[in-house]
Amino acid sequence: MTKKKMELIKFIISLLVLFCVVSPSNGSTVNPHNSHSRVKAVNLGGWLVTEGWIKPSLFDGIPNKDFLDGTGLQFKSVTTKKYLCAELGGGSIIVANRSEASGWEAFKLWRINESIFNFRVFNNQFVGLKGNGVDVVAESNEPGRSETFQIVRKSDDLNRVRIKAPNGFFLQASFHFFRNLAKTEELVTADYAAGNGTAWGDDDPSVFVVKTSGKLEGEFQVTNGYGPHKAPQVMSEHWRTYIVEEDFKFMSKNGLNAVRIPVGWWIASDPSPPKPYVGGSLRALDNAFLWAEKYGLKIIIDLHAAPDSQNGWEHSASRDGSVKWGKTDDNICQTVAVIEFLTARYAKSPSLYAVELINEPRAPYVTLEELNKYYKAGYDAVRKHSSTAYVVFSNRIGDIDTRELFAVARGLSRVVIDVHYYNLFVDIFNDMTVQQNIDFVHTNRTQQLNYVTTSNGPLTFVGEWVAEWQVKDASKEELQRFGKAQLEVYGRASFGWAYWCLKNVNNHWSMEWMIKNGYIKL
Repeated sequence: MTKKKMELIKFIISLLVLFCVVSPSNGSTVNPHNSHSRVKAVNLGGWLVTEGWIKPSLFDGIPNKDFLDGTGLQFKSVTTKKYLCAELGGGSIIVANRSEASGWEAFKLWRINESIFNFRVFNNQFVGLKGNGVDVVAESNEPGRSETFQIVRKSDDLNRVRIKAPNGFFLQASFHFFRNLAKTEELVTADYAAGNGTAWGDDDPSVFVVKTSGKLEGEFQVTNGYGPHKAPQVMSEHWRTYIVEEDFKFMSKNGLNAVRIPVGWWIASDPSPPKPYVGGSLRALDNAFLWAEKYGLKIIIDLHAAPDSQNGWEHSASRDGSVKWGKTDDNICQTVAVIEFLTARYAKSPSLYAVELINEPRAPYVTLEELNKYYKAGYDAVRKHSSTAYVVFSNRIGDIDTRELFAVARGLSRVVIDVHYYNLFVDIFNDMTVQQNIDFVHTNRTQQLNYVTTSNGPLTFVGEWVAEWQVKDASKEELQRFGKAQLEVYGRASFGWAYWCLKNVNNHWSMEWMIKNGYIKL
């Protein structure tokens, strides 16, 4: 073979090699499940959307911080030994005749200031005064002056309270005899005139022992708790110091390639969002994009808190646990506008990788019809400004078919289904051993992930998971095995995974702590 022929053959081979490199599909459509590098991310939870359990100290400066919005209170009369109750759950009178406390006996707070409140009952009406100004009822759907009460706490025993009505008198539980019904009823009236110098004794019908039946510590609670003068400086300091540039450097150096950043709907109104929210979170998000670009990280913007709350939990910024998101066209349009605002603002950033339209909508409060309507509009809003950003559809939380979003995702490009896997929050995990937890991940989670991952369907994303469980006193080696099992299984998700979260006072929930202390290696 001549030297000239040898050179010609080498040239042809080099062309074939080059063709294979630049055209891996050999002319066919590229499989979307192989066309991107999988996300290995961490959530920046507790930063731009407050969750009190992540950083409890954020609430330390709030006066009367155990009486925040959404706190459920149960009031037991010291004289009748019975609990206050909204008869029929609402729409009727308030009585004091229940020996045990449950849903109808819980009053959810709407906080006006540290001592002035509205009380919302089980069926969502507000406690107020009847037209005669004495009888206490729960009939109003909106709070006004007649539904505004002051809670006075005993200085040396905060569990003892008196409730001052807007007529200037205190509520009291007392027996009333109805001749026509031949029975007595423990009614609640606003006509006790004792001065503030009460002895707080068990013979005082205006004294109640209060017990908390539930609480929320989210963005609404922290901003409304501090109030319009203090909240801006507290939140500004939190946003400035909780997540900093050094954190992005740390993530990049330790094998992570992306961050999922939860944000609240009010960010689109920055710097003057609706009360009680305060401005400044948008500037923090701007900084995150600058740091991500500097350290080569992708960003998934996650609308974690939608207007009127999509799940009633504190991380959706619910005021009192109510779920009203998606019930009106205006509400959906407002949410779409938030998505469009965020996409338009960051579409030109090389770090914008995905936009998650909403986090953990909760079944059955959010219907599939409502969610599909929003996802179609939200997808279009993203595509108006970006043809490359992935659009993430979060599965509903609850008893649902995890493929239920496949129909709305069909025909759409670069769509991802987000599923969350925790070996927590469900009774089946309470008594599992170390090995049973690990086996559950390898077997059950693999099956669940395989079911939602199809060759021609949307990509899959384990958007939240954590190396925490119900096992008591687990060793470091056992937790390492548990974390490794999840990394192996969730690493097969076609879009990737995101740990919850980077920082947390609970060590196993903090990926920073888990990495620094050798529990997780990427």
